[in-house]
Amino acid sequence: MLNDIPAEKLMYIDIETVPQQKSFEQLDETMQALWINKSKKTSGGDVPPDEDYVRAGIYAEFGKIVCISAGIIKPEMGVRTLRVKSFFGHNEKELLQNFAAALNSFTSKPGTNICGHNVKEFDFPYIARRMIINGIPLPDILDVAGKKPWEVKFIDTLDLWKFGDYKHYTSLNLLTHILGIPSPKDDIDGSDVARVYYEENDVERIARYCEKDVFATVQLFLRLKGEELLDPENVISV
Repeated sequence: MLNDIPAEKLMYIDIETVPQQKSFEQLDETMQALWINKSKKTSGGDVPPDEDYVRAGIYAEFGKIVCISAGIIKPEMGVRTLRVKSFFGHNEKELLQNFAAALNSFTSKPGTNICGHNVKEFDFPYIARRMIINGIPLPDILDVAGKKPWEVKFIDTLDLWKFGDYKHYTSLNLLTHILGIPSPKDDIDGSDVARVYYEENDVERIARYCEKDVFATVQLFLRLKGEELLDPENVISV
């Protein structure tokens, strides 16, 4: 039961991704051909592959991670505080290595787990695939090979909201709004990430946005548990 999962035993995770190159034209010939094939299958051929390349970031084979934000709730002076650390930059391998070390350290403690919104379908598989591509050993918690779906114990707030309805998808923005959770977002959204990365070269701005998604996920999890929400003043970036 949800009440048996202490909020302090979870690492809350969100990622931001972009296409591997700024434009389709910058891909080598092999990757261009592979993207054309992928685009035809996923868009129905209705969009020219070079225009469709804006979607490449959602596929681990054609995209890359530019930020992973991870938050942990800690009681400090009797007050729940969310400490958030972002692993970000242009060197994907380095940020993944640093994140893997933090993830291994946290999940080595008994009873710990990882949590996020739509992470079973997107964030965690994407992280695992990019780690393999970059030659990084998978943390034990992400090594789910051979496990049945119900044996993968990740906490996914989207799954919690589905209540067994596997066809249903609800965005984090929609859920926080209808559940009366104040939105911490006041800047960009997911559709802006590639532009901010490639045109503005502002990966720190992306990290701030990613951290706000982590905070929103924490608030959603607490709301689903019927617990008091965190005060935004008690969020610390480390």
